[in-house]
Amino acid sequence: MAKPVPLIFILSLFAGILFANGSDQIGTYELKKGDFSIKFTNYGATILSVILPDKHGKLDDVVLSFDNIDDFRNDTTYFGNIVGRVANRIGGAQFELNGVVYKLVANDGKNLLHGGKIGFGDVIWKVESHVQDSHITFTYDSFDGEQGFPGDVSVSVTYLFIETNKLGVKMAAKALNKATPINIAQHAYWNLDGHASGDILSHKIQLLASKITPVDGELIPTGEITAVAGTPYDFLSLREIGSEIKELPSGYDINYVVDEAETQHLKKVADVRGKASG
Repeated sequence: MAKPVPLIFILSLFAGILFANGSDQIGTYELKKGDFSIKFTNYGATILSVILPDKHGKLDDVVLSFDNIDDFRNDTTYFGNIVGRVANRIGGAQFELNGVVYKLVANDGKNLLHGGKIGFGDVIWKVESHVQDSHITFTYDSFDGEQGFPGDVSVSVTYLFIETNKLGVKMAAKALNKATPINIAQHAYWNLDGHASGDILSHKIQLLASKITPVDGELIPTGEITAVAGTPYDFLSLREIGSEIKELPSGYDINYVVDEAETQHLKKVADVRGKASG
């Protein structure tokens, strides 16, 4: 039996939503500590809002979302969702594992994106534990054959307060009876100056990643790994997102290869700063 994989990313069917864990109830939940508050829904274990003070003490919501939960049902942006079983794309919506070819449910042309037509962001999760000033844990049981993937998988996601003003996300998945690919991600869209402030091209970002995985015309990785030095993809030093984005026809829709570090603990991989919020 496989061990849980840390990632720090027939049941009834109705209206495009998969009802899981014996519940068809969509709810909203909140974590709150002082001026710092985060709202969630168990539909997709989704972040609905993150409200916190900027350097001037002004409160603002720094993630993008919908005002109505029903809008998530036909959403293709994955606002704030947990995406999986496999985040990103699988070319041709199929893969081979241990000599077996698995055909998946294509939802991005001929390819699979973020788990398929009904991925982890399109199902109702169980709220396993919720303490308003501490944490909330969502769980989901993914069944053998879901979207074409092999094996039953138990998944958990915990959002938690760390110290006074930090939000942590812990994700784990356990394959119960078959080998299967797992690549879960939290798909929030952040605007640190407030979601109503406009674009984020003036945000400054540093990525401790000196390589990328180039993609083809359908955004499928080619298998190469190339250096970012001398290209618009180089964010090894802090600079504005928009400073060279016009040189890239599709913008920054690419995978970065995080540089290795000799540590058994979480390591810093990115630094993002809003121009107005600080």
